[in-house]
Amino acid sequence: MMALKLKATNLGSMPSPADVIFEALREAIVEGELKDGETLRQDHIASLFNVSRIPVREALARLEEQGLVTTQRHKGAVVSSLSLEEIAEMFEFRALVEGEVIRHAVSGISDRTLAEAKAFAEAFAAEPDSARWAQLNRLFHYTLYKDCGRPYHLQVVSKALDKIARYLRAQLVLTHGIARARQEHEGILRAAMARDADEAAALTRAHILGASRSLISFLQTQEKL
Repeated sequence: MMALKLKATNLGSMPSPADVIFEALREAIVEGELKDGETLRQDHIASLFNVSRIPVREALARLEEQGLVTTQRHKGAVVSSLSLEEIAEMFEFRALVEGEVIRHAVSGISDRTLAEAKAFAEAFAAEPDSARWAQLNRLFHYTLYKDCGRPYHLQVVSKALDKIARYLRAQLVLTHGIARARQEHEGILRAAMARDADEAAALTRAHILGASRSLISFLQTQEKL
């Protein structure tokens, strides 16, 4: 009998349709491709992915748990939007939590992590495509946090970054905040490389709150136009 020679695939480790849809929608919301208040029609999404509505509903439910989608009467699922007060509070929350996270991380940060963070800081500073700024900014900060030894803190920070990402991108692009962000990243990185946890925490808080002030000021100006 001839033995079949097959390349086995672990189907259990492959993403489910709901996982694929969730990640695609999450990325589109975070990157600003899907705008605040935009309706997410289940039948249209199901057609795009050639699936039934069941995995679409599951993906939308997970997005709602993360605060990226809201279910509204007569409209169904829509991309969540934040008021100026909510945006300011989110940045304030980030400043509090991320300041403490980087304090813990820097105390025992590895040379490898520092090298990764330095590479992301340099990529951010050299990137000409504004569509990449928010993602590189996130990678720089999150890399500096990952040695904190506090997985729950990191999970909370990741969700907060997802929820605020499209506004952070607007802050970098619309308020010409890229030059300031580059300088502040350099300062945070220097403090981390010196293993100065208090300085890294202080600079991180100031960096986040400064971004918040410039964004809120810009949005308030736009409301008056």
